[in-house]
Amino acid sequence: MPRVKGGTVTRRRRKKVLKLAKGYFGSKHTLYKVANQQVMKSGNYAFRDRRQKKRDFRKLWITRINAAARINGLSYSRLMHGLKLAGIEVNRKMLADLAIYDANAFAELASQAKSQLQK
Repeated sequence: MPRVKGGTVTRRRRKKVLKLAKGYFGSKHTLYKVANQQVMKSGNYAFRDRRQKKRDFRKLWITRINAAARINGLSYSRLMHGLKLAGIEVNRKMLADLAIYDANAFAELASQAKSQLQK
């Protein structure tokens, strides 16, 4: 039986993996076997971190809102509860943005939340 050579399909597959591994350190961007392992691992990290990013940003926004709320004499949870009672529906991303760039507007929202909590 004649010998079957690797041919174009194998070369294409390997080139595709090595292209994905461009920029990796050491032999991870030159040797196919090591590069393939790292590309697979990198894919797992990317998949996981696309979800993790959403958690991380929400955590950051909550931290910023809490800091600004405490300046205005409220805790984060009391501020959010007061806003809900007042019927103000502003998401955490926008609240965090207000806390950083427009302290007066945030203070106004905090005072409305305070007044609702005292009722």
